[in-house]
Amino acid sequence: MNPHDAPTASELVEAVREWLERDVLTGTTGRLQFHARVAVNVLAMVGRELELGPEQAQVHGDRLSALGFSSDAELAAFIRNGESAVLGPSGEALRQAVFDTVVDKLTVAHPTYLAADQV
Repeated sequence: MNPHDAPTASELVEAVREWLERDVLTGTTGRLQFHARVAVNVLAMVGRELELGPEQAQVHGDRLSALGFSSDAELAAFIRNGESAVLGPSGEALRQAVFDTVVDKLTVAHPTYLAADQV
């Protein structure tokens, strides 16, 4: 249940992104156009995070728990300390979890980097 009226945060972000893309980018040049393009990309990322973030956060937490970690910091320390090298075949679960996390991050930050033949 949403306590806020329409438009939603996602709809507002999308409206501003579309305005920048359709009106500002086409009506500017040089530095201002570059900054508008950056803003369009940032708003697209924010929109994807608003849409996908809650589910990704839940899945990520489940992933960490399944590996026995309560935070990214714990996982990073485990890897940084070289402890993951002794996992042997069970290291595949760790590798897959890290891979899946990177895919989730790219899905929000820059989905075009995820060509179908690379995932």
